[in-house]
Amino acid sequence: MKIPFVVAMDDLENPHSVSMMMLEARLEQANLLKKVVDAIKDLVQDCNFDCNDSGIALQAMDNSHVALVSMLLRSEAFQPFRCDRNIALGINLGSLTKVLRAAQNDDILTVKAEDAPDVVNLVFENNTTDRISEYDIKLMDIDQEHLGIPETEYAATITMPAPEFQRICRDLSALSESVSIECTKEGVKFACQGDIGSGSVQLRQHSAVDKPSEAVEIDLTEPVSLTFSLKYLTNFCKASGLSETVKLCLSAEVPLLVEYGLQNNSYLRFYLAPKIGDEE
Repeated sequence: MKIPFVVAMDDLENPHSVSMMMLEARLEQANLLKKVVDAIKDLVQDCNFDCNDSGIALQAMDNSHVALVSMLLRSEAFQPFRCDRNIALGINLGSLTKVLRAAQNDDILTVKAEDAPDVVNLVFENNTTDRISEYDIKLMDIDQEHLGIPETEYAATITMPAPEFQRICRDLSALSESVSIECTKEGVKFACQGDIGSGSVQLRQHSAVDKPSEAVEIDLTEPVSLTFSLKYLTNFCKASGLSETVKLCLSAEVPLLVEYGLQNNSYLRFYLAPKIGDEE
């Protein structure tokens, strides 16, 4: 099953309508962008970073159109943030990964671009060593469909520790290529069956006053059970280092939403179409 998103018209302004433009976005820790790019680079290779006065967003599908990644770094996540008009920066994520390796995790990262840019400029500053590194990455002209993601009232929303979700996906992927996620009033059950055997993990809702990030919360309006590719879910789990918790949202016949919350109400979201019929 492919993700049934609606293609929407790109609402970027005419790039020639404004003669001068400057983008400048400063992150206190380069590690944030390094982790985001590392989490998505195996799903998508080339993508547009859409910049406007609200922040920097990214949206792209994998080649099979089974998974979609959506990221938003709100302007409040940067100090300072300036974007004089809408601009799309087409970047190869492999190239970006190579450049980001030059940054220490606690370096200050500043992203800059001028009007109608051919390159995006990255500056890494290390206050401890007074070291400043500067790199330019050539931009690409990426003809990318902008997808409208419909608002969905999910039947079940599970909030759980990100490391726990990663562990479950990793362990079950040793047995099978697919996992069923079943959510009822009893809790959430992850189960799989493969050639060498079967396995399951069941989590019941529980609170953790001392460590809220270890709680399991379930918001259920009706029971739901869907099957998904473990290859993709394991890939999504590369984002576990970005957030202590992960949110899973499920409803029948719609893509699963896997959301990692970032600072200042920013987020990294993955959507995955469920397997149906003979796909399993």
